[in-house]
Amino acid sequence: MSPTTVGLTAQLSYAIQPSSPWSSHGSPSPKTNILTRPSAWLGRQEPPNHPQPLQVAFGDDDEYNSLLLKMDVKIKGISFAAIFFFFAIFSTSFSEADQLLDFKKPIHSSSLSSPSFSVAFQIQGNVYPLGYYTVSFPIGNPPKLYDLDIDTGSDLTWVQCDAPCTGCTIPRNRQYKPRGNLVKCGDPLCVAIQSAPSHPCADPNGQCDFEVEYADQGSSLGVLVHDNIPLKLSNGSLARPMLSFGCGYNLHSGPTPPPSTAGVLGLGNGKTSILSQLNSLGLIRNVVGHCLSGRGGGFLFFGDKLIPHSGVVWTPILKSFSSSVKHYKTGPADLFFNGKPTLVKGLELTFDSGSSYTYLNSQAHRALVQLITNDIKGKPLTRATEDPSLPICWKGPKPYKSLHEVADNFKPLALSFTKSKNFLLQLPPQTYLIVTKHGNVCLGILDGTEIGLGNINIIGDISLQDKIVIYDNEKQQIGWASAKCN
Repeated sequence: MSPTTVGLTAQLSYAIQPSSPWSSHGSPSPKTNILTRPSAWLGRQEPPNHPQPLQVAFGDDDEYNSLLLKMDVKIKGISFAAIFFFFAIFSTSFSEADQLLDFKKPIHSSSLSSPSFSVAFQIQGNVYPLGYYTVSFPIGNPPKLYDLDIDTGSDLTWVQCDAPCTGCTIPRNRQYKPRGNLVKCGDPLCVAIQSAPSHPCADPNGQCDFEVEYADQGSSLGVLVHDNIPLKLSNGSLARPMLSFGCGYNLHSGPTPPPSTAGVLGLGNGKTSILSQLNSLGLIRNVVGHCLSGRGGGFLFFGDKLIPHSGVVWTPILKSFSSSVKHYKTGPADLFFNGKPTLVKGLELTFDSGSSYTYLNSQAHRALVQLITNDIKGKPLTRATEDPSLPICWKGPKPYKSLHEVADNFKPLALSFTKSKNFLLQLPPQTYLIVTKHGNVCLGILDGTEIGLGNINIIGDISLQDKIVIYDNEKQQIGWASAKCN
């Protein structure tokens, strides 16, 4: 499988959404999740011939009890390049050993007068070799934990569903079991995902079906459900809001082997995202952030209480001309190589935690590769065309074991945002290179045009490492600062 294979999706009726990490994961293939491009699917305006939506049947309801998951994580203080104070926070522990929790101070969302809280989650995963970052997300009462791929490139959160399920990749006892908690087709959230006029609700009281389809032929067909999501807030209180998400019962991974994750945590700013739902209930500000460690792991947070007071560079989110197409896109930005300007200018960039790697349009990518190629002439590096990990790799006199051994051979990059006082997104070699299992060093900035992205440019996980990145939907801006995320 080509490492440049990605999945693209659009929100249509049967909610065709951005490419899911679920369908396009698998080392060495990177994943890319691009939020809705209305005409990006070869002009197709309706879903293809997939299995008809299933009328979901339910087993007997289990008796709920008062034992809930223990979510008790502490995320240590973060040291930023620009020095500032960052609070020590609570968070949520997601180990299997810590699954029992006594909710001593439950808070119902209706009792909250202002969105003054934050919620944090510990992140697992890495860019290479896994190719994705996940959180353990609690659902239900009593709750179960689901490892979900964090994805700022899509809105809808979905989990593998025992309805029963076709194509699910996790054991049945780890799948989500609906309990008569279907979202009705006439619900505003269902209307938000069933936006195509060719698929109106036949019965407003019927179930809300969705389909997520990907350009790499992967897909997830399912039904929208709602359930309690227990969350530990920054003040130590516990909330159990009722939120809606997808229950996927017919999954196709396409030609790429699927990951072992249970689904996708959509972190976009559309109405169906968990973030937007929490905000509408008054629990949090409409802000999400993440800190991905280059060593693996990190943390994710909802709300504005964990935003550093200083040292953050901000740039505005570009407005979308379509109400159904909302990316975390910013720019324009110019590319700098070793501190010097290049001919690559005016890039609009989509920040996407659902993409393992960074993608540039063909013209910008060719220019970058030429700059790197010219710069490493005379250095002990030759092309490693036999390494299938990524399209462009180099080998040294002996296999490399870490980036530290080879990083000095490469120059730092930077993106200068021309409408934001020329603020820089610094990209040292560690944020655009990987060392593969073959001992070679590979370029983690890929040609997006080759894989159908057109002129879309993506800042993926590799370039977001060791930074706290904040998506502020209320102020319509994206911010970042260097950080120790592990």
